Amino acid sequence: MSRILMTAAAILLTATAALAQDKAKPATQKFLTEAIEGNFAEVQMGELAQKNGQSQGVKSFGQMLVSDHNSANQKAAEAAQSLGITPPAGPNAKQKADYDKISKFNGAAFDKMFAQHMVKDHRKDIKQYQKAAKNQDAAGQYAQNTLPTLQKHLETAQSLTREKTAR
Repeated sequence: MSRILMTAAAILLTATAALAQDKAKPATQKFLTEAIEGNFAEVQMGELAQKNGQSQGVKSFGQMLVSDHNSANQKAAEAAQSLGITPPAGPNAKQKADYDKISKFNGAAFDKMFAQHMVKDHRKDIKQYQKAAKNQDAAGQYAQNTLPTLQKHLETAQSLTREKTAR
């Protein structure tokens, strides 16, 4: 009799774990899709900073964004594919609109708007990555490994906003 109960309990635990994974999958898919879109957007913003920025700090930060987010995007796409998720091919509509808005500026006005946008954007990203990093899957591992880079980007963007207000 106890053997039957143990088997039933094992089946129930397995079914519960499978249901939990099915519930987590949409959140994982959403995170990786948004992460990849964000990486594409950051690369484009980095290229724009190198073109429209006035200060060397903004131009250098733009170069860092291009390099780091190209690398992160490759890792995010690998995580997505390992989980059977089709990665997006570019930024989302809001990110494109943000790019279009900021691309109209040059020089000091661009530097200020770009730095403020990067602070806001990286704060939001860090929260999402911290949440995803708790997952025990390829997306969680990607998030964990990427968090230090995002924190470095936030600190750099914050220092750029301080430079602009100190002038």
